[in-house]
Amino acid sequence: MDLLDPASVDAFADAFLASGRPLHILVNSARIMATPLVRDARGYESQFATNHLGHFQLARRLRPALAAAGGARVVSVSSWGHRYSPVVFDDPHFLRRDYDPWAGYGQSKTANILFAVALDERGRDDGIRAFSLHPGSIRDTNLGRHLTREQLREAGVIDENGDAVLDPARNLKTLQQGAATSVWCATSPRLAGLGGVYCENAEVATVTPQAPAGAWGLGDSTSVPGVMPYAIDPGLAERLWTLSEELTDRSRGPADRPR
Repeated sequence: MDLLDPASVDAFADAFLASGRPLHILVNSARIMATPLVRDARGYESQFATNHLGHFQLARRLRPALAAAGGARVVSVSSWGHRYSPVVFDDPHFLRRDYDPWAGYGQSKTANILFAVALDERGRDDGIRAFSLHPGSIRDTNLGRHLTREQLREAGVIDENGDAVLDPARNLKTLQQGAATSVWCATSPRLAGLGGVYCENAEVATVTPQAPAGAWGLGDSTSVPGVMPYAIDPGLAERLWTLSEELTDRSRGPADRPR
């Protein structure tokens, strides 16, 4: 499945729904980070399109299978990097503002959190609960392939020799440690009856006091926990849901749109 291609997402969803199987756990984990400006065939900025819209379309199409599970969880892997930008509703695709790779990434990660808030509100009556999370900084995912060596050092994930730094207490993790919070969100009985929350280190995160734009640097990710207030705002979550419906339906005819 290619998250940048709506037809590919629909084809995958159609095949899964045709199997008649219930879907108990959906983990939206795929992402790109701090990429050069690339637009998909619709003209959408690639980080927002890949990290948010592709997962939004997939979960929306799989709603019948999630409801059939009689208790399902949808887990969206966000990031500490949501601090780099709220969702800029007036120009999410950088058509009228200068492109900044980190702003694009931050916006997409904020969208992951807001999506969990809105989906949980819509799905709870059908037993569908949604969560988002920060997995930690993990060198071995190749997520940082667009970063320079100096940026990786600033983020604390490598030392002066270029070797990976592992320190779970500062969110510098192995692949397995990084996956732990996703698994916890998907399975832990401690989250029974909850939903729409942002988690880190297998706990529900605290809310971080608001900070001005540009206040955060790469190195802060190892020492500053929590979630920004704009990322869990119910009103913004509803606004993002509406925008996401418009953007994912725009390139599809009425007969192709989910009911």
